[in-house]
Amino acid sequence: MARGGRKNERENPERRCIATGETRDKSEMIRFVIGPENTVFADVAGKLPGRGIWVTADRAALEKAANKGLFSKAAKQAVKVPDTLVDDTEAALARRVVDYISLARKAGRAITGYEKVKGWLETEQAKVLFQASDGSERGKSKLRPPRDRDLYIDMLTASELGLAFGRENVIHGALASGGLTDSAVEDAKRLRGVRANGGGTSTEKGTKTT
Repeated sequence: MARGGRKNERENPERRCIATGETRDKSEMIRFVIGPENTVFADVAGKLPGRGIWVTADRAALEKAANKGLFSKAAKQAVKVPDTLVDDTEAALARRVVDYISLARKAGRAITGYEKVKGWLETEQAKVLFQASDGSERGKSKLRPPRDRDLYIDMLTASELGLAFGRENVIHGALASGGLTDSAVEDAKRLRGVRANGGGTSTEKGTKTT
């Protein structure tokens, strides 16, 4: 902790976005690296070797960086930007959120099923509520999401959530507090900015509530 109670740079690192020019907390951004054959790759975990190139976790910013030659400018060399870079980045973030939910389930910190989730919310055992983006709006509205928008994960589809629980589809679920939950929330926030249309179209019929 720095003088005056401020966090130092290591505790609260910031990076500059090549698309917007804004400086943001690293947790709000996505790191990219130049890999084999000078190809741009998304390093959503932030652990790949090489100099990082940072873009705000926002679809418009990613598309601008990919389409306007900004990766080459930042790398100071000609680089290859895959046509699927933005979609690949979105998919990688979605996998991370699903994996965190799966790990939390194995640790007994994640549940699914309307009645179980309702119980966790009523007893305040749930820190995070997640609901499928393509689930029935009427069914989802029966559970009140947390006031903090970041604690409501609603951009994953029923089939994606199902992967975390070994089921075909999952509509409702909850996470208890803990390190895995904090990681899931952070990556879900980034995914929300990148995922087009919230990840799916909710319909009145929807998917069967689970």
